[in-house]
Amino acid sequence: MKKEFLIIAVGSILASCNSDNKAEKSVSDEPENNVELTSLEDRVKRHIESSLTIPATENYTFKIYKENLDGDKKEDAIISVNRLEFAMNEAAKSKNPVKQAEIGFMGNHNYIFYYDGALDQLSPHIPIPSSPNAALQIQFENISSPSYKDVLIDFRIVNGCFRDFFTIINHAPQRIFQWKVFDGINKSKTEAYGFKYEQGKLSDSKDILVMKAKFKQNQKENNVYAYQPKIEESKDILYRFFFYPKEGKYITMKE
Repeated sequence: MKKEFLIIAVGSILASCNSDNKAEKSVSDEPENNVELTSLEDRVKRHIESSLTIPATENYTFKIYKENLDGDKKEDAIISVNRLEFAMNEAAKSKNPVKQAEIGFMGNHNYIFYYDGALDQLSPHIPIPSSPNAALQIQFENISSPSYKDVLIDFRIVNGCFRDFFTIINHAPQRIFQWKVFDGINKSKTEAYGFKYEQGKLSDSKDILVMKAKFKQNQKENNVYAYQPKIEESKDILYRFFFYPKEGKYITMKE
């Protein structure tokens, strides 16, 4: 079971953003001589502020999610970072702040970092282009292997929610799949999807099944980023995706 910590640091649009969702293979934050005297939370905070050049005056949040992510029996972690205040301040300085607010301050203001428990090192930052009005939601699933977990990251874009699937390859998170979870909050037309995982047909990694689903919205929501619709899944399979090792990602085949 994941263990989650919330730390609040208080001091005195998608394709156009950086969409490189694979961390560099080199890692930073080399262990210090007295690292055993420094908590992981303190090291993470220092690493985040250094990596993202966050000033002491900025309010931001981060969470640490601990799990075994690479099968070496050492506990690893995914760290999510949200910089809403920074996004709002940047929008206020833009030519069209109202438009920026309308699209939820979309940009590179949500990030993840990976902590490798065996190496005792933190990765460079990985941007998750999305709206900072909602912090990233992290889950874990056994998809690539029964002996370790993969990372599922939900992020919000205006009226919808999307999910990134990451696995750890050579000590770095690599995105292997992405799909929409739901869309259409406060709209006349809505869509939603469910996910199931079955024994892989092309590799040892499980197949990802995208299931037909729906949600009903009874009244208008003032805060679309906080709203979590109740999704009703069906048994109808829309797509089956197979992991293709040669490409390092999931593919589907036309009937």
